[in-house]
Amino acid sequence: MTELGIYGGTFSPPHIGHIRAAHAFLEQVKPDKLMIIPTYISPHKTYTSANGGEDGEIRLEMLKIAFDTDENGKCGKIEVSPCEIQEKRPSYTVYTLRRFTSPDTRITFLCGTDMFLTLETWFEAAEIFKLARIALIRREKHSDETEKQIKEATERFKEKYGADIIEVIAEPFEVSSTEIRDSLLTGENLDRFLPAKLANYIRENGYYGAVPERN
Repeated sequence: MTELGIYGGTFSPPHIGHIRAAHAFLEQVKPDKLMIIPTYISPHKTYTSANGGEDGEIRLEMLKIAFDTDENGKCGKIEVSPCEIQEKRPSYTVYTLRRFTSPDTRITFLCGTDMFLTLETWFEAAEIFKLARIALIRREKHSDETEKQIKEATERFKEKYGADIIEVIAEPFEVSSTEIRDSLLTGENLDRFLPAKLANYIRENGYYGAVPERN
């Protein structure tokens, strides 16, 4: 049985939190491969060319830089996949899961807290729970209210959909891609958020309206 991990998102831009999540997944779940798949257009959010959302090829290149892959997007067990971008249509998770479903493959879908708590509202949610095991990773600091929401959602998903849910443990890293894009506009040092090579790439190309870093 092949163990395949899938980690999707807009990754606009990818940051240290994404990298840590991927490596925690590799260490704890130990899949044969982890596919990192940037969306073409997320059905949950609106992105424009001004913030890099429409240009999937740019985000694809950013992911290759962030994960230090070869030109084919591969680095060890990690593979950055262009499959959703190449489809050039709104990216629905269930379609991607079906693409990789086979009798000899078990898929584990990695998602953060926000995504996990909304899974039930996603397109063909029941099919998502059928096709993949769900791996929850929390990057936020502890909150009693969030813990309560996660517990209630987990119980409901298991009871209603027969969901298989596991948890990946990682050190909290609270930052959003929106915050990073805002910081790029002001020239703030981003060493704590982005790999240096990626930060330089974004600034050199002026993505997200990035300005030179302040001295």
